[in-house]
Amino acid sequence: MFNGEHINSTEDRSVLHVALRAPRDKVISSDGKNVVPEVWKVLDKINEFSERFRSGSWVGETGKALTDVVAVGIGGSFLGPLFVHTALQTDPEAIASAKGRQLRFLANVDPIDVARSITGLNPETTLVVVVSKTFTTAETMLNARTLREWISSALGPQAVAKHMVAVSTNLTLVEKFGIDPKNAFAFWDWVGGRYSVCSAVGVLPLSLQYGFSVVEKFLKGASSIDEHFYSTQFDKNLPVLLGLLSVWNVSFLGYPARAILPYCQALEKFAPHIQQVSMESNGKGVSIDGVPLPFEAGEIDFGEPGTNGQHSFYQLIHQGRIIPCDFIGVAKSQQPVYLKGEMVSNHDELMSNFFAQPDALAYGKTPEQLLSEKVPKHLIPHKTFSGNRPSISLLLPHLNAYTVGQLLAIYEHRVAVEGFLWGINSFDQWGVELGKSLATQVRKQLNASRTKGDPIEGFNYSTATVMTKYLEAKSPISSDPVTLLPKA
Repeated sequence: MFNGEHINSTEDRSVLHVALRAPRDKVISSDGKNVVPEVWKVLDKINEFSERFRSGSWVGETGKALTDVVAVGIGGSFLGPLFVHTALQTDPEAIASAKGRQLRFLANVDPIDVARSITGLNPETTLVVVVSKTFTTAETMLNARTLREWISSALGPQAVAKHMVAVSTNLTLVEKFGIDPKNAFAFWDWVGGRYSVCSAVGVLPLSLQYGFSVVEKFLKGASSIDEHFYSTQFDKNLPVLLGLLSVWNVSFLGYPARAILPYCQALEKFAPHIQQVSMESNGKGVSIDGVPLPFEAGEIDFGEPGTNGQHSFYQLIHQGRIIPCDFIGVAKSQQPVYLKGEMVSNHDELMSNFFAQPDALAYGKTPEQLLSEKVPKHLIPHKTFSGNRPSISLLLPHLNAYTVGQLLAIYEHRVAVEGFLWGINSFDQWGVELGKSLATQVRKQLNASRTKGDPIEGFNYSTATVMTKYLEAKSPISSDPVTLLPKA
């Protein structure tokens, strides 16, 4: 991977997200070319642009400084940046850097998500960042056109160039859309979407919100784990050890799921991001050579911050199915609170649960212990905990931009290790393609049925029946969709 070999064999590509956070003097080559200078050329451009934006020298159509950003993307163009943004929102240094600013994300093509993303925003002070490598992603581009209409209807079509920028490689379509190609920020085909948060996909919107200096610390944190992964012997190598444990749990012990349980509310979007990194990477049924696997690969990832999860699904984890757990704690809270007269601080209360839960899973409680505690016999089966339920605990010293980068890279490389061991390609995602192509057929049918009254044809009985019911609702096609959006 670090040598730039085309380990993504089905797409004949290198896999070099490690180059996105490499130091300037590092040499990481793809097809004989050192890509690190290209990466830093984009990073320097982001640094310069974000400084202009944050200083107020970049102004909108009416001369006002822009303070709010809506990043439009989906999948890897959304989940990673949202995770980092959520983790930094309560970090004191990041709070100071973001004062007076808002960063929002629009991913779902559902118009409800559009409405939520712009409620309370003023087009005069808003910048829209459209994130699409090809500038053809259906959901992203419809949302981008919707926000373009929102800006144009308020400020005129000429305002688009001052209020919209792009993260894309397709400069022709960027310009056709109305965005100045000079305000397009590149990334490369050796970056998979779910591994792209360290590219302009994440660095641009995060730098606009927090400043490039904060985001650079995030990149350095990820880079520190890249170096650890590359150079540390296997018995002390975090991603290697974690990957081995996952393969053991999934393929040898037969536990298909994994719970990601951060005891830190700032990491509430970590599990959704890792869901994609893990399940889109390793949700495969054939080897890298196209041969059906004789064992189960991939794992079902889910999670919720503690202690919320304890009051939700821990019952299943303790006394139902065996689900290996990742407990993630932070030694020092971003927002410490200590109430006079309380036995412990709020953070100590949280961490008391962090330390207790893995113990309970590992050792459980036996019928003999319950008898010695005088528990009634008829309740003993219900209060017995079998124990021997696997978990790991990661304790971060604190949560800031640097350690957020470290945490991200640990999990990215863990997923890669699993894929290497299973002999699968963790860097393609053909499984998402079939649904996309079928949606194109449905889109054409809905248009033909609504505009010309064409009957539904070419779909199975079940789908045709449900589509008929949907069309009977006669949802109108508005000639002015922006009127459906909330006014600023």
